[in-house]
Amino acid sequence: MHPVHHAAQTPDKPAIIMAGSGQTLSYLELNARSNQVAHLLRGQGLKAGDAIAVLLDNCPDYFEIAWGAQRAGLYFTCLSTKLQVDEIAYILTDSHAKILFVGANYLPLAEEALSQAGVKIPVLVVGGATKGHTAYAEVRQLEPTAPIADESAGADMLYSSGTTGRPKGIKIPLTGAPIDAPNALQMMAQAIYGISADSQYLSPAPLYHAAPLRWCMSVHKIGGTVVVMEKFEPEAYLATVERHRITDSQLVPTMFVRMLKLDEAIRKSYDLSSLKMAVHAAAPCPIAIKQQMMDWWGPIIHEYYAGTEGNGFCTISPQDWLRKKGSVGRALLGELRIVGEDGEVVPTGESGTVFFANGPQFEYHNSPEKTADSRNALGWSTLGDVGYVDEEGFLFLTDRKAFMIISGGVNIYPQESENVLVTHPKVADVAVFGVPNEEFGEEVKAVVQPMNMDDAGPELEAELLAFCRASISHVKAPRSIDFMAELPRYPTGKLYKRLLRDRYWAGRESKLV
Repeated sequence: MHPVHHAAQTPDKPAIIMAGSGQTLSYLELNARSNQVAHLLRGQGLKAGDAIAVLLDNCPDYFEIAWGAQRAGLYFTCLSTKLQVDEIAYILTDSHAKILFVGANYLPLAEEALSQAGVKIPVLVVGGATKGHTAYAEVRQLEPTAPIADESAGADMLYSSGTTGRPKGIKIPLTGAPIDAPNALQMMAQAIYGISADSQYLSPAPLYHAAPLRWCMSVHKIGGTVVVMEKFEPEAYLATVERHRITDSQLVPTMFVRMLKLDEAIRKSYDLSSLKMAVHAAAPCPIAIKQQMMDWWGPIIHEYYAGTEGNGFCTISPQDWLRKKGSVGRALLGELRIVGEDGEVVPTGESGTVFFANGPQFEYHNSPEKTADSRNALGWSTLGDVGYVDEEGFLFLTDRKAFMIISGGVNIYPQESENVLVTHPKVADVAVFGVPNEEFGEEVKAVVQPMNMDDAGPELEAELLAFCRASISHVKAPRSIDFMAELPRYPTGKLYKRLLRDRYWAGRESKLV
C-alpha cells in the first residue's frame, strides 16, 4: 500500500492529474521523484523525526515533496497560503523545520517570515524565479531515483489554531514503521467508502488542509488516480467530474451550497453519472442543503466527524442519514463518551462534551498544557465539541468547541482576532464569535466596546477591519463589527460571550448550521 508498489505494477497509470492545466504525473514518475526528494533531504542532513515545511499552491510538486518526506521518516508541515507573515514565522520557528519548499509566488512572503523569525534554513523554490535561492526542480533531478537506504514512514504535522491565539502542531508519534504500512484512513477509505485502484478521485480543496492531503495520499496508497483542482469553482467542479469520469470525491458543505446556487439548467447540463461516492466533513452541513444534494446526486453522500488530531472517527452512510438527519454517525475509531460538567458520563440523549476513549494518541507540539487539556482523568481525548448520542449510538453535535468558528470548512479561533483588535487604541473590549452565513455556514463577527461610544460607526468599523486584516489572515478576520457601550462580563472578568452570540442565533434549535 504505497506508490512504490503501484510504480512497479502500473507504472504508466496517472497518479496525479491537475484539473485545470491537465499536467499529469504517473506512478513511475511520482515514485522516482519522491525517491529523489528523500535523497535530497538526507543530503541536507535531515534524519528520521526531523521536519520540513511546505508553502505551495496545489500542484504535482506537492505530492513529490510529501511522499519524499514520508519515505524519509520526516514530519511535513503544510502551511496555509492564506497566512500572514507573523503566523508563518511562528510556525517555521515552532515546527523546527530544517528546510522550506516554497512556491515562487510566495517567496517574498516566505523571506519576510524567515527574517522576522530569525530562522536560517535552506529554501527551495518551486516554479518561477528563485531570486538568489535554489530551484527545487534543478537540485531534485540531480538525485538518484532509487530508494534511500534507511526508509521509514513519516507523517504530516499540521497546525491547528488554538484558543490561546497561537497555532499548534498536531503530532503523532513516529514508530519507524515501513513506508507501506497501512493506516486507519486508508483502510476506512477502502472498506467503508469503496476507494479502489479503479477510483478516479477528485480533490477540490487546498492541499494544506488535513482532509485533502490525507485523502489524496490514501488514494495513492490504494493505487487510484487523484484529480486535483487548482482552485474550487462550482461549475468547474461539475465539468471536471464529467471530463474525468470521477467516481469519488471529498468536499465541504460550502461547496455544496455554491453548486446548488448555480442555475438549474447549468447543473443539469453535466453528466455526473460516474459518481459513486461523495464524502463531506470539516463543518456541519445544513439538513436542507444535504437533502437537496441527495435529491440531485442520489444517496451517495457520506459524512464523517473527525479532527486533524485523528483521535477518533465517526461516519454515517447516506441511508442512515436519511433516517437520522443531522447525525454525524457512529464511532468506527475510538469509542464515544459524552461527559457532563461534573466529569461523569451522561445518559443517552443528554448533551455533554464529546470524548473518544481508546482512540489513537496525539500531542500538540511544544504544548504539553494544551495536550493535557484535551484529556480527562481516564485518558479520553476530546476536540471540545458538544453533542449527544442516541439509543443506536449515533452522534448529534449541538455546539462548537470554545466558540470555534467553522467558515467554509476552515477552523477559525476567535482569540486570534480578539488579541489583535484589543490592541487598537480606540478599543476598550472586544468579543469575536461566529454568526450565521448562508453560504459559508458561519462568518466571523466582532462586537467592540469602543473607548468612546461616540466613535462607533462605519468609519471606525472600516478602520478596525483594516487593522485586523493587516495582522492576521483575512479568512480569520471579522467580516463585520457591531458596537456596544459595555460587553457583558462576570465580576471575575470572564466574558459572557454566549449571551452575545445567542442574539445572532435566535430562533435556531442548534448553534450549528
